[in-house]
Amino acid sequence: MEILEEKGVMIKNDRALNLLKESGCEVNVEKKLAHIPQHLVEECLGKAPSIVRLYSRNRKHDLLIGKDNVIFNPGSTAIYFADHETGEVRRPVSKDLVELVRLVDALKYIHAQSTAMVPSDVPEEISDLYRLYLVLKNSPKTVVTGAFTKQGLIDMKQMLCIIMGGEKELTRKPMAIFDTCPSAPLMWSDITCQNLIDCAKYNIPAEMVPMPQVGATGPVTLAGSLVQFNAEFLSGLVLSQMTNPGTPVIYGGSPTVFDMRHGTARLGAIETMMLGCAYSQIGKYYGLPTHTYTGLSDSKAIDAQCGLESGIGTILGTLAGINVISGPGMLNFESCQSLEKLVIDNEICGMALRLVEGIMINDDTLALQVIGKVGPGGHYLAEKHTREWLEKEQLLPSEVVDRLTLEAWRRQGSKSIIERAKGVVDKTLREHIPEPLPTDVERDLREFLQGIMERYHVKSVPIL
Repeated sequence: MEILEEKGVMIKNDRALNLLKESGCEVNVEKKLAHIPQHLVEECLGKAPSIVRLYSRNRKHDLLIGKDNVIFNPGSTAIYFADHETGEVRRPVSKDLVELVRLVDALKYIHAQSTAMVPSDVPEEISDLYRLYLVLKNSPKTVVTGAFTKQGLIDMKQMLCIIMGGEKELTRKPMAIFDTCPSAPLMWSDITCQNLIDCAKYNIPAEMVPMPQVGATGPVTLAGSLVQFNAEFLSGLVLSQMTNPGTPVIYGGSPTVFDMRHGTARLGAIETMMLGCAYSQIGKYYGLPTHTYTGLSDSKAIDAQCGLESGIGTILGTLAGINVISGPGMLNFESCQSLEKLVIDNEICGMALRLVEGIMINDDTLALQVIGKVGPGGHYLAEKHTREWLEKEQLLPSEVVDRLTLEAWRRQGSKSIIERAKGVVDKTLREHIPEPLPTDVERDLREFLQGIMERYHVKSVPIL
């Protein structure tokens, strides 16, 4: 509160500055600084909803974002892709994103889609909305996304309207969360401000994602970076609630620890995970839905480092009750997607969700009757109680996780987890067919994209 009121935050959008000025903030137009009083922050905190509901196009994948409910989605906007056929790390193309979307559609514990990659085979002018087009065409699941331009958000909103049956229906049943990211320290860009204002205007859930780098663009102390992080989020909260009181927002983030030795942003660092769990406590204190990037790895390959960073991050985030966890499938500092890692991470997510269910205690689970029946020296394999409770009590992993004897493992080719995950990827892409769009909706969506292409003089795209 002291930082916002005394030091202020830089706002590089004139409309946003005017809005804050009209709301009672002290604004220095020349320096583009807005000083936000404490009472205004507290007033806006009281307006934002504590639960966000997302609606899938077939209503089979609707999600509740809030309380201690946890959902997983791949991280967004990767600029590299680990080719699952050759192993080469390269720039992604449209086909790669389609394959990832189809894979996510089939994975049980990856609950939502994301515009996970930036295809390098389409012009930059339409890359944000084209990513969304590919997701909407290939899966009915809800989506976490974001725009690269001011107009991009408006066009992407219109795509969602086509899917959901019009603007009124989209307002009533939002299908997507849009990320809006302030620039550390304490600054909002022109584009991001406008995206945030437009999300509020159209009642689109906005996930604000502060990204201070501890020791670089944020204080070197974790507590200090949390203070700056919170100030950046609260400034965006005020802007959204002053635009449209009650508009849904999510207390998100992607802070990192800056590695002084290598000049890299460490997302797999334990301190980064601690920050995510800590700021989620702040978000819960405010009564807001929460989000973080975890379950990902700084490693460039699927190896032991990848497993330990992804596993620890996923478990900690789930135990903290963070509502939206982005990052499964990601390598190389949040910049690379891997289909094999996504399949492995799906198993980790399932284990994490089973962990937070805890141990059920009731007359049936205490099992006194069946213990008395079996008695000393017996076994439970043929008991009705075992059949009834086996799948309720035990998470049964897919073939990705090895539970074979040594001899059986050897007979099946002594495959590593990466080889087994590749087999699941190949089988899923070969056999899984996502629920298609209704014919008229697909036609309208395609025609809308063609209109956007004409606006930017784009003659063709790889997939239409």
